[in-house]
Amino acid sequence: MNRKEFLQRIGFISALASLSFSDKKLWQETYTQDQLTGKTPVTATTNNQHIQDEVYQAFSAMKKAAAKENIDIQIVSGYRSFERQLEIWNGKYQRFTQQGLSPTEAIKKILEYSTIPGTSRHHWGTDIDIIDGNKKAPETLLNPENYNENGVFCDLKVWMNKHAERFGFYEVYTNNPNRKGFFYEPWHFSYKEVSSPMLEAYKKLDFKTIIRSEKRLLGNSHLSDEILDNYFRENILDINPALLS
Repeated sequence: MNRKEFLQRIGFISALASLSFSDKKLWQETYTQDQLTGKTPVTATTNNQHIQDEVYQAFSAMKKAAAKENIDIQIVSGYRSFERQLEIWNGKYQRFTQQGLSPTEAIKKILEYSTIPGTSRHHWGTDIDIIDGNKKAPETLLNPENYNENGVFCDLKVWMNKHAERFGFYEVYTNNPNRKGFFYEPWHFSYKEVSSPMLEAYKKLDFKTIIRSEKRLLGNSHLSDEILDNYFRENILDINPALLS
């Protein structure tokens, strides 16, 4: 290596070292619009878990640690495609409007727990909804009451509160009374090392144009600028602050 090449390389390394965590990840990864909106499938890893390989490795370590305390962490939802989210959205929209809600009321009702297709964190293969497989499953799995101090999954939630971040997993929609957007989801955790840079990449998309281009999305014409701007600010960005850094 000659002196010029050496100085160029040193300069590049110095510049890289000065980057933030998110910038480093974005430098390492190039995320396409299809990846960020759930149109690129995440292939199944071991045990048929549809999450990214890096996420699965961290999850496996966490699952093994929890098993020592008789907690069987099971994923009930990992990667979710755009098409599946579209089915969920359209199904709820039809049901709510048939019950007499106006289109705008139906949209607000859906947005209590469900995302607009193309905006779900589950599109990334970084987020998981979990239960304790050692407990008898209630009729409705993902209910906040199941995870409170008297709930069937209480032991799981206590363990996750104490240990999840050590394995890189963070609760997304916390029980902070000042948080807006989606309701509290004590079952939903995200692997920060991958999801944070993906969120940074997602923020650069023209998400309103992406949503409005989907003609199959029921209620699309009622998604005003005000609704979408509030949704981006409150539902996409008003999450656990640890996942924003």
